[in-house]
Amino acid sequence: MEAVRPTTEGATTIKAKDVKAFGTEAATAPLDQLTIKRRKPTPHDVEIEILYCGVCHSDLHTARNEWHSTIYPCVPGHEIVGKIVNVGDHVKKFKVGDLAAVGCMVDSCRQCDYCKEGLEQYCEAGNTGTYNSPDKLLGTQTFGGYSESIVVDEAFVLRVPENLDLAATAPLLCAGITTYSPLKHWKVGPGKKVGVVGLGGLGHMGVKLAKALGAEVIVFTTSPSKVEDAKRLGADDVVLSKDDEQMARYAGKLHFVLDAVSAQHDINAYLSLLRVDGSLALVGAPEHPLPVAAFSLIPYRRNFAGSMIGGIAETQEMLDFCGKHNIVSDIEMINIQQINEAYERLLKGDVKYRFVIDMASLKQ
Repeated sequence: MEAVRPTTEGATTIKAKDVKAFGTEAATAPLDQLTIKRRKPTPHDVEIEILYCGVCHSDLHTARNEWHSTIYPCVPGHEIVGKIVNVGDHVKKFKVGDLAAVGCMVDSCRQCDYCKEGLEQYCEAGNTGTYNSPDKLLGTQTFGGYSESIVVDEAFVLRVPENLDLAATAPLLCAGITTYSPLKHWKVGPGKKVGVVGLGGLGHMGVKLAKALGAEVIVFTTSPSKVEDAKRLGADDVVLSKDDEQMARYAGKLHFVLDAVSAQHDINAYLSLLRVDGSLALVGAPEHPLPVAAFSLIPYRRNFAGSMIGGIAETQEMLDFCGKHNIVSDIEMINIQQINEAYERLLKGDVKYRFVIDMASLKQ
């Protein structure tokens, strides 16, 4: 099969091949095996054999069209770790046999101010998502990591520290950078008191990273069963957020709060924990708007912000930081044939703390 990409020089032929994948044809259909097209590497591309792929809640939202933007067929997966098996003629950063990773983006306009600043995630034209985005070369949509392989421009491919467990590294490509980026942006470090709200796939990474950055970390959870686990992950203290007396201990005391809760919750209860000029960054994505009381912000000059992933340079910085501090995600390994069951468990919060697919199972 060949696809044709129009260019200013004329028509450029892009060759493609069939690849096994797991995806869905409709919002109400289960994920199952299907065949997709992957381009053969162009001069600046690398081809990666996917070894492991993390399962993000965004995968479920997209597969089921809960954000009303899914293009079918849909192959999710943007926490990808693998081995390079082919490189284009002009590739300089990688060689065959290297370990490599791909996160939530595979391209951007590369020309706007944000892209030039290394903030490709905020590309003015919109970054190209690893899945469910327009494929500029094949003219279809991008397909994610629930597949045998992926072909990506080397500018959007990341190096994996060799000392890290590969499977447990995969969730760093989304959960890791989603929490690392705001921690770095708001200068979390020694002498700072940091609250992490919610101990799930994002929250548990927030605890590990904030602690490694040198902060005092307090976890806020509604689940008494998570108290000991929060301490195991590095929390200095754990607060049951339904207990008013426990919450009052930290009123006006925190420099920064990382809110990783995607369910509806009282945001004002956590804004009240901030010091003067303190900031709360929301990285969870609740379905409905969160009411904010004016006087949760005004008397203390508090900041309420949002944040999403990081640019390519910052994602590489995060991976290198995790390599230095031996930080990976807590995972449960599954075969690709268990993905529909995993989605149902994900809805119930029944995973500690991230599913990772052994992609060798796709060959079975």
